[in-house]
Amino acid sequence: TVTDSFGLAIHGLKEGHLSDTLLHRSKRMILDTLGVGLLGTTSSVFSKVVQYSKLYNAHNTSSVWGNTAQNLSPQYAAFANGVAIHSMDFDDTWHPATHPSGAVLPALLALVETFPKESRPSGLDLLLAFNVGIEVQGRLMRFSKEASNIPKRFHPPAVVGTMGSAAATAKLLGLDSTRSREALAIAASYAGAPMANAATSTKPLHIGNAARRGMEASFLAVLGLEGNQQILDLDYGFGAYYSDYSPSVLPNLSSYKWVLEDQNVAVKRFPAHLGMHFVADAAAGVRAKVLAKYDYLPIDKIKKVTLRVPNSRYINRQFPASDHEARHSFQFNACTAFLDGNVSVSSFSGSKIHRNDLLDLLQKTHIENPPENQANFDTMYCEVELEMLEKETFLERCNTFYGHWRRPLSREDLLKKFKSNASAILPMEAVEAIIETVDNLEKVNDCSELISLLQVKESQKQSMNMTSW
Repeated sequence: TVTDSFGLAIHGLKEGHLSDTLLHRSKRMILDTLGVGLLGTTSSVFSKVVQYSKLYNAHNTSSVWGNTAQNLSPQYAAFANGVAIHSMDFDDTWHPATHPSGAVLPALLALVETFPKESRPSGLDLLLAFNVGIEVQGRLMRFSKEASNIPKRFHPPAVVGTMGSAAATAKLLGLDSTRSREALAIAASYAGAPMANAATSTKPLHIGNAARRGMEASFLAVLGLEGNQQILDLDYGFGAYYSDYSPSVLPNLSSYKWVLEDQNVAVKRFPAHLGMHFVADAAAGVRAKVLAKYDYLPIDKIKKVTLRVPNSRYINRQFPASDHEARHSFQFNACTAFLDGNVSVSSFSGSKIHRNDLLDLLQKTHIENPPENQANFDTMYCEVELEMLEKETFLERCNTFYGHWRRPLSREDLLKKFKSNASAILPMEAVEAIIETVDNLEKVNDCSELISLLQVKESQKQSMNMTSW
């Protein structure tokens, strides 16, 4: 069965299956995910879930990232760190559409700390389990053409991410093919979250829950809990999530080809929904043309701004009221990029969201949905047209923004993003140490070395405070 083939792959994939391309791409994903997770520990939703998770005390605990110096039960450490990763919508995005890393990495790092010190997984063990978790997500999404489009009903990482977390943790725990299959069956009953909670402070819980519940599914499989042995074969099994679900058996392990080798991920330059990066780049192009003509931004001479974008209701928000809504607003990100030249972490502060020149420009902004411009991150485009009172127009279209899988960030820019994010929480010596550790992860004997770098020690706190003072 299809389900059996997944169990066999989770158990049977070995370090020798990891290609150079796979190692390169997955290490970039891990580094980026750690950076956005560390920055996410500054968010209010992260603080709330840590406060909640303290209710669940445990003898065995795992680290909460950042300068909190707190430990939680492994499941709730995975939950809290997963929420941090998606708290600003700054984490990687794949095609078909999901956020693959955030559901897997926090579960694995929390699980690592449950092992006895003398038998902690190596960096290569971590890389293998991480890629197994990413692979399961990629395979499941390719069983549906519907999954290729920007979602309308449910948030994909809450579904495939939960399955990926279960697969990754099952791999790290060394479960056999039968128990690995059961972990997937159990995880399928943990999966799901509606799109209605997009653009709210609840959305980051989708990633945190995927990480936590996938780990719980593996723990329950260890204890012998059983699910449907054909969970991935049935239209009323995992197929319940997709109306066009058409599963197939995974390739033979002797000639296995990973999805991540064929399909790279997008790494975001600023913390917002992936569609916003198309429209921001187009708006920045319009700004450059206007400045070339006028040498300044003649905001008072603008008559109308037209955005030609895919039809997707939850990212059509003319006047966002919060940072979460702003991260899911074509209009906000286009107008911000036009006014400022770019969109950044600080663009989503309250003072920036509610400034008068932005509100005036938003009032003049209109949305058009060309029928051929489908809501699909691989084929969509965003076009920004600026009409002046004198009837002069400026037009720019973006088909592939910088950071998209067709135009990956350079290593220099990836490191620049990571350092900017991580240094908001950690001293620079720890930031540089994380980069070096991830770069050489396949050579690390005990991957808990990486985890120890993600928390600020008391002496480091004092040093950072003195430097700030």
